[in-house]
Formats: sequence, structure tokens, C-alpha cells
Amino acid sequence: MRRPWIVLLLLWVAGSSAAADLTVSAASSLTESFREIAAAYEKAHPGTHVDLNFAASGVLLQQIARGAPVDVFASADEETMDKAAGQGLLSDGSRQVFASNSLWVVVPPQVRQRPASLADLAKPAVQRVAIGNPDSVPVGRYARGALQQAGLWTAVQAKTISTQNVRQSLDYVARGEVDAGFVYATDAQAMPDRVQRAFQVPVASGIHYPLALVKGSANAVQARGFIAFVRSAEGQAILRRHGFGSP
Repeated sequence: MRRPWIVLLLLWVAGSSAAADLTVSAASSLTESFREIAAAYEKAHPGTHVDLNFAASGVLLQQIARGAPVDVFASADEETMDKAAGQGLLSDGSRQVFASNSLWVVVPPQVRQRPASLADLAKPAVQRVAIGNPDSVPVGRYARGALQQAGLWTAVQAKTISTQNVRQSLDYVARGEVDAGFVYATDAQAMPDRVQRAFQVPVASGIHYPLALVKGSANAVQARGFIAFVRSAEGQAILRRHGFGSP
């Protein structure tokens, strides 16, 4: 016969294991900020571990749609989250906008003449431009939309180097493999010594980051707690330190 204290210990271990299974899939541009947020959340909730999965928002959506065991989904755009909602992947009423961002063109630090506008990207001096794949990467959709609105998409498209996520675009610029790249302000801030900002690109609809509880989450209570923490004063302070704007 098991002693009562052994039974209690087994129950405590089982409870601790359940608390350690919170999985958060977040857009690549959230890498540094969400790592800090996850650490702060774990400190505030002893016994809880947050597993982070970073990729382009569209790729994360595909993973969730195929059954990946994700508790919280954080996207870099509203469109991808709309698709998730349309596919019935989100828990009703859990979607929240938690941050904003801005779009920038960055160039390698050694460049002699920085482009000053979208029109400059179409000039012969600029031969390669890194842009996230517009079909799956929100920053690529924002960039394409801005270029289309300026009547420059056709001219710049021939020079584009398609990337899998915004961090790949940032890396290409930092290594000098392209002449310019479209990234978020927060990405440029993450590599201040390896890239320089050329100019900000206006985005008519703004850039808003939503997150939501994934339907069928096995850790719904912890997931809702994590969402609340991201939107709390402490979570928002961390996001601001990494260059994000208020929701």
C-alpha cells in the first residue's frame, strides 16, 4: 500500500509536468522580446516552462492547421490571424492585439549612398533587395503593398531576393549580400551595429500584432495567463524596450 506522502508527491509531480507544457508559436520579429517575456513569466509562475517556436507567421499558421500542439499563437499581422480564425483554429474571444511596429528599409553599414525613398530602390545602383515571401511573410506583404501603391512593384520585383522570414532578410543585409532589405523597426534595433536604417516605409493600415489561444489547447489556463502577461504593464514594458509600440 502506498504511503499518503508518496501519493501526494506523485500528484505534485504530475501537476508540475502539466504546468511545464506551454507552447507559444510567435512571429520571427518577436524573437528577442518573447524570449525575455517568457523568462519573466516563468519567474512569476514557478514550475511553468514556456517553449517558444519562431517562424514566419504564415508558416506557423500552417503548422497549427496541421495539428501542431500549440497553446498560444502570436502573429505579425491581422491577416494571418484572420485566416486562423476563419479555419476555426482559435478559441472564441481570446484574440488580442498586443503591440504595433513600423516598416523600414535597411542597408549594410558600409554602403556609400543610402536610398532615401522607395523610388531609389528602382534605380540601377540598387541591384538586390531582400523581401520576405509575400505569400507567407507579413513583412513581405507590407513591402509589396507599399511598392504597389507607389507604382514601383514591377520595377523592384525583378531585383528581389525572397526570404523565408524577416530575420533572414535582416541577415542578408547584415552580411552585405543584398543592397537593401525590408524589415521592422524592431529588427533593425536588434542589429544596430550591423545594419543602418535608410528610411521608414508608410503602411496605410498600420502594423498590428495579435495573439490568441489556440482552440483545443491542453493548457488553456496557463495560455490565457501568458496572454494576459504579454498585455500587462510588465509585458508591455519589455516590448517597448525592444522597439515595439503600444497596441
